Amino acid sequence: MKLKKLKTIISGGQTGADRAAFDFALENKIEIGGFVPKGRRAEDGGISEDYPNLVETKTRNYMERTELNVQNSDATLIVSHGKLRRGSLLTKKFAAKHQKPFLHIDFLETTIKESAKTARKWLASIKCKRLNIAGSRASTDAEIYDKTKLFLTELFGVK
Repeated sequence: MKLKKLKTIISGGQTGADRAAFDFALENKIEIGGFVPKGRRAEDGGISEDYPNLVETKTRNYMERTELNVQNSDATLIVSHGKLRRGSLLTKKFAAKHQKPFLHIDFLETTIKESAKTARKWLASIKCKRLNIAGSRASTDAEIYDKTKLFLTELFGVK
């Protein structure tokens, strides 16, 4: 997929996969956006003001921002090491509820290269300018940040 088709990467700003998505986007001059909990709440204390265009929800509840991000994107890509749990599983449930396309990439089941190929095909099959990227948080998966950045680099063919 060409980066030109993708206008915005949406995420909830949590540590781990969400931050990897934001950092990848900013490094590659892709607009970021999304809803974050009131007070820019995250497990490490707060989401930095270095991440622009984020809208705080009315509450500090993670569930609220998760649903809003699914609703306000064209599709959702969820990454993990293993089966979906907690917030990532909730993201999948909201995508199904709102009839939004979603894809789960399990890094334990496939290589980065194969995962990127699968995701590239999926993205080519749908109309997606605003992609929500979600996944494990750093406290439950210490490797998810680095793996997500590698995956996105491969997915979008960035050097």
